[in-house]
Amino acid sequence: MASLLKNILNFAERFSPAEIAYAHCDIPCGIYDPHEAQMSAHTVIRMDELISQLKEKESTMSKEEYVIMLSRYASVKEEHAENCKHQARILWGDYFKPEHAQKYPQLQQLVWDIMKQGSECKQKVDVKAAESLLESVNKLAEIFWDSKGIKTQRVKVTYWPTNREIALPKF
Repeated sequence: MASLLKNILNFAERFSPAEIAYAHCDIPCGIYDPHEAQMSAHTVIRMDELISQLKEKESTMSKEEYVIMLSRYASVKEEHAENCKHQARILWGDYFKPEHAQKYPQLQQLVWDIMKQGSECKQKVDVKAAESLLESVNKLAEIFWDSKGIKTQRVKVTYWPTNREIALPKF
């Protein structure tokens, strides 16, 4: 019986194949967290810093070594800027509801800003632009946690060469 059912399903699949679904999660898990976007924003800042430092070291490196390092830093920076945008889109599209947009009227503009800032960070090497991206992502994190009734606090990131902050839930 199982073999017959399998044959029927295989036959049906040839004429009406299943569509591939693309989503954050195939199961609406309800697990959302802005942490990944925050870490990606920090990475964008760090890659901009490393690229700037690399320019200072260019004369001490072979051209090949310089190009390889620059390519790697730029690739990582672009990947993380895009991930930042991706994570903001997930929160905007899957987590936030119309009642959140009413309670936090700045929410739509904030997500739009993250999209634009993420693109700007991909286009150029600019630590200040990357810091603006982090600030916007931190604001989004604060709204996210507030929507869950959880207070946040800004904490200095101690493993970072400079004193940047991240908005974390305060338990």
